[in-house]
Amino acid sequence: MNEQNAAVQIQRDGAVAEIVLNRPEVLNAADLQLAEAFLAVCRSIAADPSVRIVVLRGAGKAFMGGGDLAGFRAAPERAAQTADALITPLNEAVTILAGLPVPVVASVHGAVAGAGVSLALACDLVIAADNAKFNLAYSRIGASPDLSASWFLPRVVGLQKAMEIALLAESFDAAEALRLGVVNRVVPASSLATETAALACRLAAGPAASYRAIKSLIRASYERDLRGQLEAERMAFCECARTHDFREGVAAFYERRAATFTGS
Repeated sequence: MNEQNAAVQIQRDGAVAEIVLNRPEVLNAADLQLAEAFLAVCRSIAADPSVRIVVLRGAGKAFMGGGDLAGFRAAPERAAQTADALITPLNEAVTILAGLPVPVVASVHGAVAGAGVSLALACDLVIAADNAKFNLAYSRIGASPDLSASWFLPRVVGLQKAMEIALLAESFDAAEALRLGVVNRVVPASSLATETAALACRLAAGPAASYRAIKSLIRASYERDLRGQLEAERMAFCECARTHDFREGVAAFYERRAATFTGS
């Protein structure tokens, strides 16, 4: 999947796995080939215990311009079947991505539209270039959101703002995305790769069991009542307390030094 012309590439740098959407000539718009390749990459990462951080980015001048409408235009009478064939593998990929036990960082720039917004929202952290432009876009073509946007967006920005973003399909810039909480930080476009790499390295050197527990607790919190969440927190903390990284973290606190985590 590292072939130069692959619709989705996977690149490794130690414990960091980078997923690269690679259809730059169409702003990485999702077609069936990209959807199936993206699912295959997500499956391979999920099966690899050596991965400690995942970065999702787009090649060329944009993160993702949404879905590729060419197939719909070519056979309008088969639009529903085309949509189903495209969305089904992407849904499975998003489910895998969101459920990974390691942090997933979206590194976005340029156009972040339609499915691009959905994919960014499904990640744990989003770092954006200051030239990023966001638009949920679905209503512009008479469609509804997919790939988890209608699930994540109201949780991130609130119900009323989510309705505005989805119904009006107005563009907003990186600064507004930061204000809304859609992204975690904004950096100059010229520094995006460097800043993303620094963040990835920081996370890759972190306490793996702690990150796994944090992700699981926060993502499942909407599904539990308070008592259930308290019990889940208790169990997760006890699991963390059994790790070498926890012992190292406590020792480093008392010795007033930076902890050296090994992921064990």
